[in-house]
Amino acid sequence: MVKLNPAQLEAVRHLDSPLLVLAGAGSGKTRVITHKIAWLIEDYGVAPSHIAAITFTNKAAKEMKERVGKLIGGRADGVIVSTFHALGVRILRQEAAKVGLKPGFSILDAADTTALFQELAGNVDKGRLRVLQSRISLWKNQLVEPAAAQQAAADEIEAVAAQLYADYERTLRAYQAVDFDDLIRLPVKLFAEHDEVAQRWRNRLWHVLVDEYQDTNRAQYRLLQLLTQGRDSFTAVGDDDQSIYAWRGADSENLRLLKDDYPSLKVVKLEQNYRSTARILQAANTLIANNPKLFEKKLWSEHGQGDAIHIQTCRDGDHEAEWVGSRLSAHRFERRTKFTDYAILYRGNHQARAIEQQLRAQRIPYVISGGQSFFDRAEIKDITCYLRLLANPADDPAFIRAVTTPKRGIGGTTLEGLGRAAGRSHQSLFASIWAPGLDAELNVKPRTALREFGDFIGRIEARAAKEPAGRVLNDLIDAIGYQSWLFQSSEVRESESRWANVCDFVEWLGRKGEEEGKNLLELAQSVALLSMLEKDGGEQDAVQLATLHAAKGLEFRHVFLVGVEEGLLPHRDSLEAAKLEEERRLMYVGITRAQASLTVTWCERRKQGREWMPREPSRFIAEMGEAAQQALKQGNTVPDADTARAKASALRAMLAGKPA
Repeated sequence: MVKLNPAQLEAVRHLDSPLLVLAGAGSGKTRVITHKIAWLIEDYGVAPSHIAAITFTNKAAKEMKERVGKLIGGRADGVIVSTFHALGVRILRQEAAKVGLKPGFSILDAADTTALFQELAGNVDKGRLRVLQSRISLWKNQLVEPAAAQQAAADEIEAVAAQLYADYERTLRAYQAVDFDDLIRLPVKLFAEHDEVAQRWRNRLWHVLVDEYQDTNRAQYRLLQLLTQGRDSFTAVGDDDQSIYAWRGADSENLRLLKDDYPSLKVVKLEQNYRSTARILQAANTLIANNPKLFEKKLWSEHGQGDAIHIQTCRDGDHEAEWVGSRLSAHRFERRTKFTDYAILYRGNHQARAIEQQLRAQRIPYVISGGQSFFDRAEIKDITCYLRLLANPADDPAFIRAVTTPKRGIGGTTLEGLGRAAGRSHQSLFASIWAPGLDAELNVKPRTALREFGDFIGRIEARAAKEPAGRVLNDLIDAIGYQSWLFQSSEVRESESRWANVCDFVEWLGRKGEEEGKNLLELAQSVALLSMLEKDGGEQDAVQLATLHAAKGLEFRHVFLVGVEEGLLPHRDSLEAAKLEEERRLMYVGITRAQASLTVTWCERRKQGREWMPREPSRFIAEMGEAAQQALKQGNTVPDADTARAKASALRAMLAGKPA
């Protein structure tokens, strides 16, 4: 506790009423959450199993659990530290019957749900399908049921979406499957309709802590209410100035609702920043003051004034990328820093291409945040569809992928016949393999192939319940001949890379089974929520490239914020008041990632398609205050890329002890 400042200490020890901790960027919010968990257990005597800490990512949950472990040792193991979705799975697995599901229900990932929407929507182009899917996801997050969506449909698009929503829900139930939105929506529905179940969970969770509260949607807020109702024993930690996820359903109005729904709410502000210099914080405070405030707060720091913020005007996108690479190299040689000390942040992924090309040309190593997830790789999805089928034989999408990968003489015609038999018997595709009506649909050869596959899955399922997970999965992959099929279906180098991923996955899942004492069936039930945490980050010395959305929660010694111009940041589609406020918060998040130095760049012109379009510096630069405005005026006087490269070359030579 001696490491906590007075505001942090007040937040840790407050228990008399619901608590909102307004935690500014870099103000030590994770320290408050972990110390509060430790204090509840060690000083207040709450059993670890009666505390839940809810975060938004698996990585954050893992880090939080480790930090609590450093404070109180093994007792931390009993605390529930998970994402909202993982908590939802925990609730639904235990209460499945109450919501009409089997405990082994499947969780469909984004690719599965998109494929299902495509199948249900018919000949709809991808852009329109994305709009429909997004609308349905927002309805689920807002706890709007299909019937209510159909009644409230305001236009033709919403009417089509509402009908698709109803069809989609019926199909999910038939598959004994849920999507990610259901992992919050269904527990809310469960608790609202079955008070005895809600009460059982309230008795289990004495205190609930929610991290990144500003990112919650309406369903998550309602889940928090239902979990804590009666005792209202919760700590919500968030920052209204970092609410940047409205596009995916986050509702910053939830902060206002807390104030309205809980009159006894205690608000503690964490305003001391442990990350950035005074100049960086001054710019951030001045910028965000242009947004209307629910709670006033101002970040301050004891890190001194620090370097002046640099604003650079560039001719175009290529010049910007070249200048950033050269400036970064020169700065690194001047300061004797590492590549990991630097981040290049941008509004949209498309901005990364020119920067990547320049970093490669200048031999600067880099990593990109938010690249393809390990679990999104085709070879991993091939294996996980078998696991999903083991856990839930009614999972038709998993069955279709498993029975056709690798190829085993079962194609579209066979599956169509099986589908007709399944429709008549009102069973899943897998169960219909043995349905008497299948004889009328298929010849002996495809029937035999299907039943051999069914028998194989049955044998693996029997072993999966009692043998070590890694051994069973290895045998499954050997039995289906996956390695040889992989090498036959793509060129050697790609096959080797994909097979290495499969081996990594099997080894990791086997280790996870040993560590958690779980068999393959138990691991399979949560496979859609698994994340290869050990693969995150790594120790590579490289510059970090990331979108502003992906950079939230991270910090770097030196930050380059690129493309800060009208039309990009703020985005040209976000100029109405509410969206403009969110764009300003996005800029605020970018500024507050920097610890020691911040460089902002913008281009006088940028290519749009085949045409060059003139650009203006973002209004947000002027809103950063007088120093930024002055720096903007001086932006063209900075040496060009050739001069910067010559300077870097001279520095390299000097460090090597040679004449330049």
